[in-house]
Amino acid sequence: MSCRSCQSSNQRTYESEINIHFPELNNLKKPPVLAFPNLVICLDCGFVETKIADSELQDLVERSRDRQSRG
Repeated sequence: MSCRSCQSSNQRTYESEINIHFPELNNLKKPPVLAFPNLVICLDCGFVETKIADSELQDLVERSRDRQSRG
């Protein structure tokens, strides 16, 4: 598979840990969503692709709904 940005085939997959915070000052006390996606990084241009796991995505959706109903 080639890079979507520069079409290079010089890509590697890395494990990661991402802390996803909700925007806006009123969400500072809301706990972030911790995700552990694999990152596919182009070693030529730096373009990154990832996919959040279904369980982590569901957590983001639920917390976003909480935010909208309170906001």
